[in-house]
Amino acid sequence: MADIETRPLAPIPSFWSATSRVRVRTLVLLRWLAIVGQTVAVLFVRYVLDVEFPLEWALAAVGISVAVNLVLTRRSQELAREWEAAAQLGYDAVQLAVLLALTGGIQNPFVFLFVAPVAVSATVLRPAVTAMLAALTFACVGVISVWRLPLPWPDGAMFVMPPLYQMGLAAAVLVGLGFTSVYAWRVAAEEERLSIALAAVQAVLAREQTLSALGGLAAAAAHELGTPLATIHLVAKEMARDLAPDDPRAEDLQLLVTQSERCRAILGQLSANRERGDVMIARAPIRSMLEEVISPHEGLGTEIVIDARGDGPLEVKRMPEIVHALGGIVENAVGFARTRVDIEARWTAEIIEIAIRDDGPGFAHGVLNRLGEPYLTERDEEGIAGGLGLGFFISKTLLERTGAKLEVRNRRPPQRGALVKAVWPRSAIEAPAL
Repeated sequence: MADIETRPLAPIPSFWSATSRVRVRTLVLLRWLAIVGQTVAVLFVRYVLDVEFPLEWALAAVGISVAVNLVLTRRSQELAREWEAAAQLGYDAVQLAVLLALTGGIQNPFVFLFVAPVAVSATVLRPAVTAMLAALTFACVGVISVWRLPLPWPDGAMFVMPPLYQMGLAAAVLVGLGFTSVYAWRVAAEEERLSIALAAVQAVLAREQTLSALGGLAAAAAHELGTPLATIHLVAKEMARDLAPDDPRAEDLQLLVTQSERCRAILGQLSANRERGDVMIARAPIRSMLEEVISPHEGLGTEIVIDARGDGPLEVKRMPEIVHALGGIVENAVGFARTRVDIEARWTAEIIEIAIRDDGPGFAHGVLNRLGEPYLTERDEEGIAGGLGLGFFISKTLLERTGAKLEVRNRRPPQRGALVKAVWPRSAIEAPAL
């Protein structure tokens, strides 16, 4: 099946001009938390545990972070440029490396804090920038593994780790950085895709609601314009009656009478159509709703067959969500079918089921398990039955909002093609009895 909607990709902005998804305020707040934690840690080790280490240099490193935050506070409400966010996170990694180098380097248990800047970058910056920040962090870990002061230890004792264990610590930090950054990036990317796709769903629903509201506006206009048109019609007839037959104004007045009558007839039709539309929108036989769904796709060279039967007659609520979603799925089926698309509706006392089948190539195996994800554009080796993205996501989301459960799969051999089935509890979409 095909995408319901295909849009050209927007050009990717450069590293220097792109705006990140994080405010300067957030980065400043995170750095204040780090400053407080670092200050408490160094003072606790020096004065509570009474451990000797270069306290002045450590406080100087913390003080530089304080100065950086004070400078950035004035523009804390702005979104950070991508290079600015990368620079700040890179600074945080280097500043942490300096503190650790003063307090034991790789032997310091706080070495795992290197994960924090990379994880933040993975959630708000593009993967290439995160990779550069991870490389910088890797370099910092390597540097403090070689150039460092001894790990502070009470009573003047020396704590020396075996070199193999230190290598294991460095490897653990590097693996943690890689795993955390990839995980955070995947979660952030998925959240962004879902947010964009849900915004598209809301736009579709807003359009449907706008179209429905136009009928009400037409009825209101017909009602409001009826009285002035009746007055114009009456005055024109009275004026025409007082004129002599050969008066040159008689023809113009007669035209005015005729056109006002035509306007009244048009407004009457609008009112009548609105009343009929209210009934149609409120409820419809399930076959009639399916015929409305397929009507834009008939005559395109693919036979569309509706088979609707179940336990007794059935009228359903004519929800714009269902009509739009099924229409999108039918459009996909028609696009990939060879000759025929079957729409089968079945209902019992408990459920209503609508299945859409086509005789095309079916879903690509590479994307079958990922159907329903927005912006999924993979295709198989032959380039068929892939590209299900935002359109299918919108249809799936709209149907699930009405209470449906979807089953999406390929038809079982020897049959071929795709199958999309929606199943509702009967009470979810059945129209109430009149």
